[in-house]
Amino acid sequence: MENIGGQAVIEGVMMKSATGWTVAVRAPDGNIEIKKENTKAIPNFLKFPIIRGVVALFEALKIGIKAIEFSGSVAFVEEDKKGESPFAFAISIAIAILLAIAIFKFLPLYLTTLTASIMPMINKNYLVFNLIDGLLRVSFFLLYIFAIGLWGEMKKIYQYHGAEHKAIFAYEAGEALTIENARKYAPYHPRCGTSFLLIVMVISILIFFLIPQHWSFTEKLFSRLLLVPLIAGVSYEILKLSAKNKENPLVRFVVLPGLCLQRLTVREPNDSQIEVALKALTEVIAMNKDDKEKTLNNVR
Repeated sequence: MENIGGQAVIEGVMMKSATGWTVAVRAPDGNIEIKKENTKAIPNFLKFPIIRGVVALFEALKIGIKAIEFSGSVAFVEEDKKGESPFAFAISIAIAILLAIAIFKFLPLYLTTLTASIMPMINKNYLVFNLIDGLLRVSFFLLYIFAIGLWGEMKKIYQYHGAEHKAIFAYEAGEALTIENARKYAPYHPRCGTSFLLIVMVISILIFFLIPQHWSFTEKLFSRLLLVPLIAGVSYEILKLSAKNKENPLVRFVVLPGLCLQRLTVREPNDSQIEVALKALTEVIAMNKDDKEKTLNNVR
């Protein structure tokens, strides 16, 4: 059975397989609008461990942006009629990236460096320096998730997040993809992107030990940005390994913090939201079947 992942979007869910992705969105009139797109096969030289994680990260970002853009155009029909230029959308994404760098890279390092200037013993002990920096980064991450969860509109997105997980659980169990079957599953999934982000936070603490202690603040900041692909690649391999060995007691213990963290980003969905998630899932499965049939016909 092929792994299928997903993402909650505005009033909908995106589902992705190895060959394509679909996004299902509940329109204001109650209908479910669908967008689907095939993806190009990844060259073999990009499928090596670590490298494939970096490729997967950039692919997920690209598809995620497209899915969110589509969901917004369907969910907010009146606003969409006014039109938003591609330039304005690109500016919004750029601002979001800069804010992420400021909150999760610049600010923790700056505060740790400031603390070390007041308490020289921290600067002398690189283990303590990196631990403080890492704890600040994790704290900002948790505060960020908690803060956006207070926004009323995020509740629906968190519900669709839960619907996505329930649909995938039903699929992985080999059950018929019905609302009744999906409803009985928990809304928390070990392969969730929230769990992946927590793994990234922990791995970054370890990898940042590679940065020389005597480097300046600017050198440390830019080197941390350059190490993001390596961190993403290693984290991706750990997530894949945990998914393959999910019944192992040790693995279940390791993924437990990620499952607990999902309680901040997941809410119990209603049947209407589960229906949307199942629609996205069945569409992407159908795309896979069509692609396999075309391949077989070409071989014949």
